[in-house]
Amino acid sequence: MHAEETITTIRNIIEWAALGIEMLGALVIVVGVLRVAITRGTVRFLWKVDAPEAYEDYKHQIGRALLLGLEFLVAGDVVRTVALEPTLVNVAVLGLLVLVRTFLAWTLAVEIEGRWPWQPKPPKNP
Repeated sequence: MHAEETITTIRNIIEWAALGIEMLGALVIVVGVLRVAITRGTVRFLWKVDAPEAYEDYKHQIGRALLLGLEFLVAGDVVRTVALEPTLVNVAVLGLLVLVRTFLAWTLAVEIEGRWPWQPKPPKNP
């Protein structure tokens, strides 16, 4: 019985760790968007609303918070699936979740940087 209790304790710790990582991801998204909305992002956007770069800059700031939060959410899913229930169905669901979140991350990266993630960064103008 001692081994079963140890396994149960380890599983609970991993479950809480995965939940914590996912909560951190959600928190990063919420705080990041609120920070942009409440602080300088909105002020700068409203101040320069006629400037063509104002909207893009505002959108990029929010996109960065979303990208970082997505990374944490994927990490939480991976920890939960691989460590707790690595069944074929759960791994397939994880694969689908990672595929959707990766697609979202790529589209956000294209919006923010104007290039696909695997493309080299353009040289900076001096």
